[in-house]
Amino acid sequence: MYVRQFMTSQVFTVSPDESIADTLALMREKKIDRLPVLEKGKLVGFVTDGDLREVSPSPATTLSIFELNYLIAKTPIREVAVKKVVTCHPDTRIEDAALLMREHKIGGLPVLEEGKLVGIITGYDILGAFLDIMGSRSPGERVVIEAKDKIGVLLDIATTIKHFDVDVTSFAFYHQKDNHIQFLVHLNGEQVNEAKVSLEEKGYNIKN
Repeated sequence: MYVRQFMTSQVFTVSPDESIADTLALMREKKIDRLPVLEKGKLVGFVTDGDLREVSPSPATTLSIFELNYLIAKTPIREVAVKKVVTCHPDTRIEDAALLMREHKIGGLPVLEEGKLVGIITGYDILGAFLDIMGSRSPGERVVIEAKDKIGVLLDIATTIKHFDVDVTSFAFYHQKDNHIQFLVHLNGEQVNEAKVSLEEKGYNIKN
């Protein structure tokens, strides 16, 4: 699974000369919370609504409302945007993009291909990928199969399920610390219960 499968290709951007006020207005209008900063087609920065809130004057300031409005209307984004932008490529693996976000404590990555901005991927997109991997949108009954982590267990589970009138609509697994493994599957069909009973008879622990 790669970034290009989950990124947003229609990216709204701002120029370095846009004001804080105009940028905040654009974010509100488009219901987004981060914007790449482009200058002559080149990525030169990245700004989030959090960045803008940090530099916007506090209501407790001694400035008048007119001075406040003047300040946010005249301060250009180049003054507040992050200059060293962490990016990724469309063919970056989704898990590597997630690691980049976690390591740098950021919520989104501009996606560059041959130096050109082609998309943006955010934590929400990563969450969507996770939900797809876990089969949250897949039809059928969610079944968790717990087993010892050993060679041949996956083949045995697949062979057991194959004997029944069920389709496996999603499949994922997780290695636990106690030398056990959990298989998360969605089973769809007339004989889901029969398949679960057969797995239990073979010694697998079944949970929903």
